[in-house]
Amino acid sequence: MNSFSDSVGTALELLVAGDPTLWVIVSRSLSVSATACALACAMGLLLGAGLAVSRFAGRGLVLAGLNTLLALPSVVVGLVVYLLLSRTGPLGFLGWMFSFHAMVLAQTVLVVPVVTALTRQTIEDADLAHGEQWQSLGASRWQRACLLLWDERFALLTVVIAAFGRAISEVGAVMIVGGNIDGFTRVMTTAIALETSKGDLPLALALGIILLGVVAVLNLLLLALKQWKRQVDGSADLPRHGVAA
Repeated sequence: MNSFSDSVGTALELLVAGDPTLWVIVSRSLSVSATACALACAMGLLLGAGLAVSRFAGRGLVLAGLNTLLALPSVVVGLVVYLLLSRTGPLGFLGWMFSFHAMVLAQTVLVVPVVTALTRQTIEDADLAHGEQWQSLGASRWQRACLLLWDERFALLTVVIAAFGRAISEVGAVMIVGGNIDGFTRVMTTAIALETSKGDLPLALALGIILLGVVAVLNLLLLALKQWKRQVDGSADLPRHGVAA
């Protein structure tokens, strides 16, 4: 039996046995990323929709800057947040360094550009197709943005999934501002990096399996929701035949 099969077997044993250390890390990782994703979506959806229906001088530069932020390395975000939250930083009075709040802030900063850019593209495409209809009914720019957000809600679920995937899979930012403290700020990605460096491959592999499983489940739920929407839309389009009296 080779080391790979040994590691896989032990990792599966950890998953089946419900190892406490494993599930504490998983629960903390999910709570950090879910909170960051919710905050990022609350801001990014509105910003993206606003950019989609707005026309102003310098808009092209704003969009270019936004697209640049999509490739922003997580370690750079971690460094900036670290400087903001450090004892001598402008937000040092909060006392958030090496805490749950610091990790949420770092992931939120990282994910907001993703949500904003993808939402802007989705809403702008919808506005080109249906915006004139809302304008003819007297809808203002922001009313149009809100209506398009509602109309494209199923498409925007893909944006939410992408945002959560970006948050839960990043390692650099949370490592810097969280400190990877066992029992407090250790999440799945930082634990995988640490345990691999220590040679504890079964735990790292078990965490990796869970991480992939979480993303797979979310995508399956999204696929099921889209399939349900097609069925509902198809049922609504069926002709209704009345019976003559």
